[in-house]
Amino acid sequence: MKSAVIVFPGSNCDRDCKVAIERSTGSSVDMVWHQETALPSGLDLIVLPGGFSYGDYLRCGAMAALSPVMAEVKAAAERGVAVVGICNGFQVLCEAGMLPGALLRNAKLKYICKAVTLDVTNTQTRFSTGYAASREAVMTVGNGEGNFFAEEAELDRIEGEGQVVFRYRDNPNGSARNIAGIVNGKGNVLGLMPHPDRSFEGELGSADGALLFQSALASA
Repeated sequence: MKSAVIVFPGSNCDRDCKVAIERSTGSSVDMVWHQETALPSGLDLIVLPGGFSYGDYLRCGAMAALSPVMAEVKAAAERGVAVVGICNGFQVLCEAGMLPGALLRNAKLKYICKAVTLDVTNTQTRFSTGYAASREAVMTVGNGEGNFFAEEAELDRIEGEGQVVFRYRDNPNGSARNIAGIVNGKGNVLGLMPHPDRSFEGELGSADGALLFQSALASA
């Protein structure tokens, strides 16, 4: 199995993702700078990590969505390669039009960093099959703009089509309908605000994040 982590200027969880994938799955991981115009061949998983790409200027993820490598990420997703955007990576996927909705400032206008419990509402996606037995996960959030928003009609659509994968049990940032993570219509692009890369070993407080990486690569 082969994975890649995209590195933007301002990424600060890229190494976290690399270590989490390697230790969770044994997959080899390439670090790919955002200015690259080609991706390594034979990828099974692409991860857009958390952080503050381009210092969160304009809007979180807006400038990163225009980085040269994103054209290749989009093309890979269209071919069916699994793509995960974590925290800032989720914001990038929304700004790039790869996922619906947007991430707004947290409802209380404060940065939130803590462990959260998630309900896994769809265990049939390629990222969530590992949660079928428990249907819950504990991960860590760390964001100031993690408030998921979409128009009511769009929310109805993504819920009706099973695109909501994770929900907050105790919503920390005001996200619509407690949504913490969604997939695209094809089911191969996932965005989530909680960090599986900070929750992949028991010593970190939870190993539940490892199941996400294991599920994604097992499905490949």
